[in-house]
Parts: sequence; C-alpha cells; structure tokens
Amino acid sequence: MTAPAIRPATSADIPAITAIYGHAVRHGTASWELEAPDEAEMLKRFEAIGAGGYPYLVAERDGRVLGYAYASAYRPRPAYRATVENSIYIAADAQKEGAGSALLAALMEACASRGFRQMIAVIGDGTGASVGSRRLHERAGFRLIGVAEKVGFKHGRWLDQMLMQKDLGEGDRTPPA
Repeated sequence: MTAPAIRPATSADIPAITAIYGHAVRHGTASWELEAPDEAEMLKRFEAIGAGGYPYLVAERDGRVLGYAYASAYRPRPAYRATVENSIYIAADAQKEGAGSALLAALMEACASRGFRQMIAVIGDGTGASVGSRRLHERAGFRLIGVAEKVGFKHGRWLDQMLMQKDLGEGDRTPPA
C-alpha cells in the first residue's frame, strides 16, 4: 500500500472531513461533541483555523481523503501564543494504515515553521477507547503531562482526558517571537 499524500486542506475537502468527523462524534470518544456538525459548521471551523494562521492538512490516497489534522490555539490568552493544540481524525476504515503518523509529522513541521514552540494533544478517553491516539502521539515523541479523570460523559460512561505535550522547533530554549 502506498503512503498517503499529505497536502493543505481546501474547502472542497469539507464533505469528506465532515463525514470522518461525524463518524467519530457518533461512534467514538475522541471528540466529546454529542451531535455531529453539518458541512456548513465544519466549513466555518475550517475557515476560522485558516484565518488564525494555523495549518489544516488532509491525507489522501487515490483521490480519497483518509483523514485530516489541524492545529489551533491551545488557549486564547496572549501568553499562550506559541502553543498549539492538535486535532487528528482518520476515517474508520483507514485507521492503522499510516495516515495518522504522516499527518502528525507534517502538522508538527508546519507548526514549527510558523514559529509555534509547543504542541498539546488533548486526548479524549486516552486511557480507554482512544488508546490508539495516545500511542500515535507517544511514537511521535509526545510525553504525558496529565490525566483529568472522569471529566466527560458520553455513550453512557465517564471519560478521562489525557494531556500530552511535545516541544516544536526551539521549544522553550528561547523566547517566542
């Protein structure tokens, strides 16, 4: 199987992105939304990410979007300006085929090239059903920085939230721009 191509997402990708995310919302615990947003809402979110200067990428193979990843502000206050949060979603039938690893590597590179210094992964249910996301981030060099226990409730059960972190570029060795 050929490696997926990674490229910047475009508005034409929104239907595929919406389908991938919708499945994750309805069936998984990576997202804690309870209702899947429609294409109009996903387009609005896509445009906001781009307007904020953050990368938004897709992985595709043979013209099919396998997954997507983006970075966004970790927190809105100015002192957090050099820190981003990542989000990665892979189509259910394309998981464990390398798209997640390829997207995360490209996303880290894109963020570092924009001057971001820290990346935070907020993993919903990282100690349970979303163990694959935890392992993906571990392989990419993220370290566990905390677990908030039983802070979400979805699909009839309480969920933990795991935080992982990775230095980008100069990390904390120099002040941000």
